[in-house]
Amino acid sequence: MNVLFIISTDDAETAYNAMRLANVAVKKNDEVSVFMLGKGVLFEKFSNEQFDVIGQVNQFTGDFYV
Repeated sequence: MNVLFIISTDDAETAYNAMRLANVAVKKNDEVSVFMLGKGVLFEKFSNEQFDVIGQVNQFTGDFYV
């Protein structure tokens, strides 16, 4: 299955959960693309200890666009 995630928020919890779901889809052999748009491109700034967006992005092996 082809899956597309568009993350356009600077809410750490939302971006973290979207990336977790994207990583699960990759592990199930889906073709996954993630686009960070708008405020989503600031994921390095809003990532925090509780919602480690950067950690999820680093685990991601699909197509990633910022």
